[in-house]
Amino acid sequence: MKKKAFWLASIMLVLSMFLAACSGGEKTTTTKKDPAKSEEKKPVEGGRVTFGYTQPFKGVLSYAFYEGEDDANILQFMHEGLFSVNDELQSEPNLATWEISEDKMKLTFKLKEGVKWHDGEELTMEDMEYAWYLIADPTYEGPRFANVAMIKGAQEYKDGKADKIEGIKVVDPYTVEVTLTEPSINVIDNIWSIPEPKHYYGDISAKELVDADQIRKTPIGVGPFKVSKIVPGESVELVRNDDYWQGKPKLDAVVYKIVDGALAQGLIENGEIDIIEAPKDQWENISKLENVNAVTTPALSYSYIGFDWGHYDTKKGVVVSDNKKFQNKNLRHAMAHALNREAFIESFASGLGQPLNVPFPSVSWAKIGDDQINTYEYDVEKAKKLLDEAGFKDKDGDGFVEDPNGKPFTVNFDAMSGAETSEARAQFIVQSWQEIGINAKINGGALKDFNLFYDTIEKDDPSVETFMGAWGLSNDPDPSGIWLSTDKWNMWRWFSAESDELIKKGVQFPTDGTDVMEHRKNVYFEWQKLVNEELPVIFFEQREDPWAINKRVQNVKVTPLGTDDFHLWSVTE
Repeated sequence: MKKKAFWLASIMLVLSMFLAACSGGEKTTTTKKDPAKSEEKKPVEGGRVTFGYTQPFKGVLSYAFYEGEDDANILQFMHEGLFSVNDELQSEPNLATWEISEDKMKLTFKLKEGVKWHDGEELTMEDMEYAWYLIADPTYEGPRFANVAMIKGAQEYKDGKADKIEGIKVVDPYTVEVTLTEPSINVIDNIWSIPEPKHYYGDISAKELVDADQIRKTPIGVGPFKVSKIVPGESVELVRNDDYWQGKPKLDAVVYKIVDGALAQGLIENGEIDIIEAPKDQWENISKLENVNAVTTPALSYSYIGFDWGHYDTKKGVVVSDNKKFQNKNLRHAMAHALNREAFIESFASGLGQPLNVPFPSVSWAKIGDDQINTYEYDVEKAKKLLDEAGFKDKDGDGFVEDPNGKPFTVNFDAMSGAETSEARAQFIVQSWQEIGINAKINGGALKDFNLFYDTIEKDDPSVETFMGAWGLSNDPDPSGIWLSTDKWNMWRWFSAESDELIKKGVQFPTDGTDVMEHRKNVYFEWQKLVNEELPVIFFEQREDPWAINKRVQNVKVTPLGTDDFHLWSVTE
C-alpha cells in the first residue's frame, strides 16, 4: 500500500514512512520497547478494544479515494492489499505473489484463492483490474493516478484516447499480467495494489463513487474486521470477520473513537481509550501511567512549513508556480533561520523528534548527511541579513520590512486546531518571523479544524501563503506522489524541471553497471541537495511517535508504519 498517499496537515499528524533497510546494512530498530504485552495475564476469549484519534474523520472508506490518516486508521482494520511491508520495510507477498519478466517490462500477479469480501463474495483479479481502471478513469478526481501511470495504456485511457487499458490482462480469476511503460526499480512499491469490490460498486461512476453509500455508509473490505456502525465524524464500530483469510481474529470488535486531544491523558488513565498515538505535549505524564505500556518508534514522517508557490492546473494535471511572493530564495532561507526548531520540539513535543533539513528522515538509507547540506541553524542575525540582502527593509520604521518595491509585506500562516497547544505552536512560528521583521499573522485570525484546513490548502485558497503540514511516506524513498510537478499532492505547488528529472532518474535502472542501490543513493543525494538549497518548503522536524497502549491489550505491534497484526490483538480482561 502506498502510504505516501496520506495528505495530512498540521504538526500533530501522520504516521507511516520509510525505514531503512539497505542491503547488507544494519537493521534499524523500530521501537524503543518491545510491542506492548502482559507477561502475567493470559488473554480471554473475545473482547473489544477502543482505538483513539484526536481529529474527526471524513468517512471516505476506500483506499482509492481516502485522503487522510483519519480515514486510513479505519481502513487498516477492514481492508488490505496484494502486498504488505515487513519489519525491514521491504514489500512482500500478502494477498498475492508476483514475478517480473527478464526485461522488467511485465508483472504477473498470482492471487490467493478463497479470500472473501465482507459480504461473502470471493476476491478475484477482476477486483484488482477494476481498481486500476477506477483510478485511471477520466472522471476520477482522486490523487492516485501516479500509482497506475506506469501501466501501459493507462494514460491514454485517462485522456479518453482509448476505451481500455492495453497493459492489463486478466488471465484467470487468480492471475493478472501487467505490462509497463518502462522498467522501474521500485515498481512493486509504486504500483497500486489495493483491490476494490467490483460486484459491490456496480455501475457507479468514478466521479460519484466517492460519495456513494457503498463507501460512506456500508463499506466492505477483506480485512480482519468489518464495519458494523458509523457515527459520522465521531466513531466507527468494527466487528470480527470470522472468514478472514489469516484466521478468525481474537477480538470481537474494535471501536475507532474520536476524542478531544486535550483530554487524552484522562481518557487513557480511566480506560476509555485502549490504544492511541498520544499527544506529544502530554507524553511525559501519559508515559508514567500505571495502566499504560508506553512505546515510542522513530517516525517515517516529517513535518514542514509550506510556501505557496502557485496553484494546481487540474486540466493540464500540473502545478503552476505563478505566485511571486516567495520566489526570492534569500527570503525563504531567512524565514528558516528565524525558527528555533530545537526549542519548538522540546516545548511542544516533549523532545520527541529532531530538526530535519531534507524530506528524508535519518532512518532512511537515502538520507544525505548533514555535513553535505545547509542545516538552517537558528540565527536571528543571519536571518535579518538575508532579508536585507534580498531587499526586504524596514523603510517606514514600524519594525516590519517592506518588500523590494517598498510595499507592505505581510505573511499569512495557516495551521490546524485540535491539540491543547495548537494555538501556542502557531504563535511560536508567527512570532519567530515577527522577530526578524516579517509582519506575520495567523490567516483569518484563527486556526482551522482538520477538514477545513486541508480542504483550504488543496483548493488553493488565495489567502493561504504559508502553512504547517506533515507527510507520511512509503517504505521506498521515491519522492514521486508528492514532489513531481504533476503530483496533485505537491501541496506547495513547486515546479522544478531539475527536480522532476532527478526523481524519475531515481527509479530508472542504471546503464553504466553501477549497483542499483548505489545509483539510487547518488541520485537522491543530488536531489536532496537541490531541495535543501532551493527550500520550496521549510523542512521542520523528523518525528518520534509515542504510543500509549493499555496493559490489558496484548500483541499490539508498533512500527514506523503505525500499528499492525490486528487479527492477533487480544485482551486479558
